[in-house]
Amino acid sequence: MAIQLFKAKYEIDECLEEIRKCLEIGWTGLGFKTLEFENAWKEYTGFPFAHYTNSSTIGLNLAVNIMKEEYGWKDGDEIISTPITFVSTNHAILKSNMKPVFADIDDTMCLNPDSVKKCITDKTKAVMYVGMGGNMGNYYEIVSICVENNLKLILDAAHMAGTRFGGTIPGKEADVVVYSFQAVKNLPTADSGMICFKNGELDKIARKKSWLGINKDTYSRTTSLKNYKWRYDVEYVGEKGHGNSIMAAIGIVQLKYLDRDNAYRRQLTKWYLEELRGYEDKIKTVRIEDECESSCHLFQICVDKRDELMVELNAHDIYPGVHYYSNTNYKMYRYAQGTCPYADYVSAHTISLPMNLYMTHKDVDDICNVIKAFLDAVV
Repeated sequence: MAIQLFKAKYEIDECLEEIRKCLEIGWTGLGFKTLEFENAWKEYTGFPFAHYTNSSTIGLNLAVNIMKEEYGWKDGDEIISTPITFVSTNHAILKSNMKPVFADIDDTMCLNPDSVKKCITDKTKAVMYVGMGGNMGNYYEIVSICVENNLKLILDAAHMAGTRFGGTIPGKEADVVVYSFQAVKNLPTADSGMICFKNGELDKIARKKSWLGINKDTYSRTTSLKNYKWRYDVEYVGEKGHGNSIMAAIGIVQLKYLDRDNAYRRQLTKWYLEELRGYEDKIKTVRIEDECESSCHLFQICVDKRDELMVELNAHDIYPGVHYYSNTNYKMYRYAQGTCPYADYVSAHTISLPMNLYMTHKDVDDICNVIKAFLDAVV
């Protein structure tokens, strides 16, 4: 049987029961379960605000757009970001007519603090930090850099659902945190996300902007006891970006099992590291900080002849991935080609090995045996 990179694992009966509640009362859109999921997420993370969206992409777009407007940033102002990420991260900057300035990464696959410092100019307004694979990297050094330089911090936590540092969910230091609950993420729905502003006024704006700028959503108007509940104002030219109750129903269930599932991902990671021991001269793995309890969304290795190894794995019905092709290779970001040498190395040498929850210890053994045989043969 093929071993896939990702395969979502759902608590099917419980999910269907939560969805059934939506169908029985006839409410599948914004409100009802979306509010319940937001409250559950705030309780789980300790964040004061959480707004459920239809994707993390729209969450990132809202984060940059709202902060630009509220803090008076100008077109052409800069946000320091990473080239090793899904394009949603950096597109959010471009869509607000701002410029991504790419800092290099380090051996944690996250932003290198020294590189970030070198990128700061008079136009720098924020840092976009990506917790790659669920890893924290040198996040708290970046927090200090932002404080010292009066920069806002946006945490792209698409891979970080359930990540802890010293036993605590990180991100309360950031101005906004954006999570992904996309189909293959650690907390999977069909697609959705959560945007968590530190400032409650910005949370209110996000709720309006994700409902086309309307200042009263349909659920609150329906449940209101006041007259004229059909009246509302449109305060912004917004997006149709809010989440719905069907996806939220799935999220409510999956949240209950997030820590259990992440613990198994950490076990898969441990097995990989054990099986690849002795090949440190041919394989570079990602460094994880001692106090970081990673969500382990990814297990990545850097190897020579990456593409040939992927072909060999495919020949054994093993299907890894690449996270990510450096964004500086895409036409809208080519102005930064050559500025991030370690990111370029990672882009050309990294493989994400299968991390789905249906895998067994034997599956990890089989994958590692193919890798070791390949590495032995190409020496």
